[in-house]
Amino acid sequence: MTQSITQSVQVMIEEESREMMTTWPDIVRDIIDAIKDLNIPDVVKWIEKVLQYNVPGGKKTRGLTLIYAYKIVIRNDQITEDNIRLVRILAWCVELMQAYVLIIDDIMDHSLVRRGKPCWYRYNNIGAAAINDGILIENATFYIIQKYFKKKDYYINILETFHDIIFKTLMGQCLDMLSTNFGKKPDLDLFTMDRYKSIIEYKTAYYTCILPVTVAMYLAGIKDPEMFKQATPVLLEIGRFYQIQDDYLSCFGNPEVRGKDDTDIQEGKCTWFIVVALQRATPEQRKILEECYGVSDPEKVKRVRQLFTDLNLLDAYSTFEEETYNLINVHIQQISCGLLHNLFLGLLEQIYRRTS
Repeated sequence: MTQSITQSVQVMIEEESREMMTTWPDIVRDIIDAIKDLNIPDVVKWIEKVLQYNVPGGKKTRGLTLIYAYKIVIRNDQITEDNIRLVRILAWCVELMQAYVLIIDDIMDHSLVRRGKPCWYRYNNIGAAAINDGILIENATFYIIQKYFKKKDYYINILETFHDIIFKTLMGQCLDMLSTNFGKKPDLDLFTMDRYKSIIEYKTAYYTCILPVTVAMYLAGIKDPEMFKQATPVLLEIGRFYQIQDDYLSCFGNPEVRGKDDTDIQEGKCTWFIVVALQRATPEQRKILEECYGVSDPEKVKRVRQLFTDLNLLDAYSTFEEETYNLINVHIQQISCGLLHNLFLGLLEQIYRRTS
């Protein structure tokens, strides 16, 4: 993909990010109006606070992916103001789901900061009550989908896609937590590349790539099963690539740029770096990992990070990133549908060598 095309994609995404925000007040109002009918004003005030704190402040990567995908696969004569508004509404549904996942994830990971602010469960010491807020956001997502899409012929497809991918994402979260041994010292023998790929596929790839693109294709009226079949493996590759980048940024990125703290080492997460480190470590280095990985002591976290450096994992990651980017490009070219070529190349370019 040429630099000019990459820049045009970025311009479109920046414009759509602003346009999405003009739709956000309508989403909040729809959810609030539904609750007002129940005559529970305290809940109305609380839900509005939950929504405003947790949903609109992120990069909106997944919602914008949906809009971008729709604009690529739809015919120009089908792009109307009403259609674009519906696409933006559904993009917010993806972002609502993302907020639900993050609220629960932050509680499980004992994270401190999200999007430059205290994680929701830490806001005014909300604590475990934040779990209910996350579930409320999840159900608000389906309320919005029903309100705007119930009479559309693709309604069931959208509904089933959201349910299916939420289910898969929760299974990924489960496998992630099982790997950390629920806060106890992790069993490093479990940290294989196969297990890691399963975690990131289900925890990240499905809802980061499969969900927004599949829904966009349904909205655009695409019904050819072969197109969905060809799209799935490449989207999973891009989604796994995205999560491996997150592992790098969590360990070696700038927390201020990312807007969140890194707890992967402290929590004993199964990440690309620990898996590769275990493959390369000498017996003495493995003892260091067994002693220090999954421990919150700052000195032990520092020893793990230093060991990653000693094992040249930064160079290994750079090589891996370049090779993966080239491999995905090859797989994209092998797809027979030209529409999907342009879509996937644009998505890949947007995340290649990202810094946040």
